[in-house]
Amino acid sequence: MELAPEQCRAARGLLNWTQELLAVRAGVSRSTVRDFERHRHGLHRGTESQIIRTFQEAGIMLLPPGEHGPGVRIR
Repeated sequence: MELAPEQCRAARGLLNWTQELLAVRAGVSRSTVRDFERHRHGLHRGTESQIIRTFQEAGIMLLPPGEHGPGVRIR
């Protein structure tokens, strides 16, 4: 699954996580999260996988793009 910047922000919002907290938990830099969410650059596959796994372990479901676009749910 490809993570969209909007999904990343929405997932953090559901968890009440800052960019810094996501970065620490996922093992990436805060600037990586910040720049991705601001559409400044995409993520490397490994980094994207780490962030997705971090969200999933925290109870977030990332929904693929469909009729209404990508989404986020909390379990």
